[in-house]
Amino acid sequence: MTSAETFELDELLPHPPARVWRALTDPELLTAWLMPNEGFAPVVGTRFVFRADPEPQAGFSGLVECEVLEVDPGRLLRISWASRDAGLDTIVTWRLEPEGTGTRLLLTRTGFDLDDPGQARAFEILGGGWRSNLLRRMLDVLAGR
Repeated sequence: MTSAETFELDELLPHPPARVWRALTDPELLTAWLMPNEGFAPVVGTRFVFRADPEPQAGFSGLVECEVLEVDPGRLLRISWASRDAGLDTIVTWRLEPEGTGTRLLLTRTGFDLDDPGQARAFEILGGGWRSNLLRRMLDVLAGR
């Protein structure tokens, strides 16, 4: 039996939803804060890849295969996120909610099997990366830096 786990992030960003949506859906801005992508478009059914730095000791080639699963413009983006060589097959969802003059960003990443030691380690590492490095980089892009 496996125990599936979900990573969640809830952040209030000091930027309007349209700006945050653009950072999530413009391929160049996505590259600037997340990672280089090939073929991304915010259209359901679009298959694309992210290219990260390989981590051979973790069995990760750096290739992340994705597909856009759901789009509600300005409100929701859901993609599959699979690192086949690392054994990860997850779903990432970004929800945007207007709040005052800013945007509440709700991120979930589901599908981790915490009974698998490699996935449990990835859950810890990736969760920390979303909270620190990627959120900071997204805020820099939103601020125009």
